[in-house]
Amino acid sequence: MTGRRAQLVGTGLIGGSIGLALRANGWHVTGIDRDEAAAARALELGAVDSVGEDPDAELTFVATPVGTIPEVATGRPGVITDVGSVKASVVAAVGDPSFVGGHPMAGSEQEGVDGSRADLFRGAVWVLTPVADTDPAAHALVRSVVSSFGADVVELSPERHDALVAVVSHVPHLTAASLMGLAAERSEEHAALLRLAAGGFRDMTRIAAGHPGIWPDICVANGEAIAEVLDRLIEELGAMRDRVVGSDRAGIHEALARARAARLNLPGRVAAAADVVEVRVPVPDRPGVLAEITTLASELGVNIHDLEIAHSSEGQAGVVLLLVDAALTDRFLGGLTARGYRPTAQALE
Repeated sequence: MTGRRAQLVGTGLIGGSIGLALRANGWHVTGIDRDEAAAARALELGAVDSVGEDPDAELTFVATPVGTIPEVATGRPGVITDVGSVKASVVAAVGDPSFVGGHPMAGSEQEGVDGSRADLFRGAVWVLTPVADTDPAAHALVRSVVSSFGADVVELSPERHDALVAVVSHVPHLTAASLMGLAAERSEEHAALLRLAAGGFRDMTRIAAGHPGIWPDICVANGEAIAEVLDRLIEELGAMRDRVVGSDRAGIHEALARARAARLNLPGRVAAAADVVEVRVPVPDRPGVLAEITTLASELGVNIHDLEIAHSSEGQAGVVLLLVDAALTDRFLGGLTARGYRPTAQALE
């Protein structure tokens, strides 16, 4: 047992799963929820040790709807992180060096705390969005804890995160909902339609079954990025329509082949590589250094397996120690050097 204390604000599917993962790692976990029955159920299921506020919590996870995160997170003691799928507006609104924006890209077909699992985040991507004034110690703590859940940590700027999730999460959900709405409308005219729904339709519309309550906040908070991606999607659908109307067999085949190749090249989830190299980066004592290094790694496609900060006894400088895949070491070193750092690399014995 670690004897360390954490708190959950929100005890639904994600909050409950975080609680189970924390407790599996020896943390004492308290939880609160605006729905008292949900908090009581989390206690019953073992997702929390107790219900209520914990003023001694070292780390707080805010797992509430996006629109409520700034109010809930602001002013809390200790280190705070969240799980919202929009980051720029949230990080700016909280404006606290002890706050580290986060977004675990994991979920379940089940809703609420009853669907929570301690292993929900194993192999899943967990995005962190540190900014220039993020406290490095808070950043390192959150990264260490979510890595202990088995998550693959990716670090991006808040704005970059929002632009990317609009493509891979927000617009796909809205598209699935729109297609499902069209099918439901047609089913009123053709009773057999939904009975004919085969694998492709079911796969594409599966996410439309998600709980709708969180989506208005997401769409408002990330509206600009979502609208941009929707515009591009409408253009692509228009181009496909033109190919179909024009009986453009070659164009249809080319578009589908290009999509198939891209789909087959999606990266799979892999276990942490055994072949790693330690990269040492001397850094000045200035705000934003750790965030700059870790977000650069994500932009270069370099996975950080472990991270440590060694401070100088004189307090003016330090060294960031990172374990990265050996095959990508040169790429990472080149990127760091281009940013003005003087990194070194050493194979582990």
